[in-house]
Amino acid sequence: IRRPPRSTPKPSSAASDVYKRQGEETLVVKVLYPGSFDPVHNGHMEICATASRMFDHVVVAAMRNPQKSSPLFSDEERIEMLTEACAHLSNVEVVQFGELVVDLAQRLEVDFIVKGLRSPADFESELQMAQTNKSVSGVETLFLPSSSENSFIASKYIRDITQFGTDCSHLVPESIAERLREKMPK
Repeated sequence: IRRPPRSTPKPSSAASDVYKRQGEETLVVKVLYPGSFDPVHNGHMEICATASRMFDHVVVAAMRNPQKSSPLFSDEERIEMLTEACAHLSNVEVVQFGELVVDLAQRLEVDFIVKGLRSPADFESELQMAQTNKSVSGVETLFLPSSSENSFIASKYIRDITQFGTDCSHLVPESIAERLREKMPK
């Protein structure tokens, strides 16, 4: 994969982004996977695992989306859950942020933003966001489709189901299931 040109030139001292693999120069491709992850679910984990296989370094960034309803989990809990769920992926780093995704992408010097797609409706809204992000920052977005067994999962539904006391632990990683059970009404 070739690194796209950056809107701001990278300092020449950043040779750490290039390393040798069997005698040839190879770029390290770093991507950003942003989301609210409230809670992280199997669809999120599928995208994390896919990105982990495709790219050298994946930064999973959790934020509180002010356009979404009240969070089920605090910012700190979501970071803990993502860290637990991604522990088996050695090239994944989890961070928290409270700025525009494009500002974070530029600050972290990522090559691409990665977004998961569940349906054509996701594509329509994510495409508009990707085009806006590229317009204001030059950062490209790559779309990864989820498999059909995960395409219906949404954090909103998991929050709703949990708050009404119904178990949906089969939709989340095992490490998250116990936390969901603790949030269920007694």
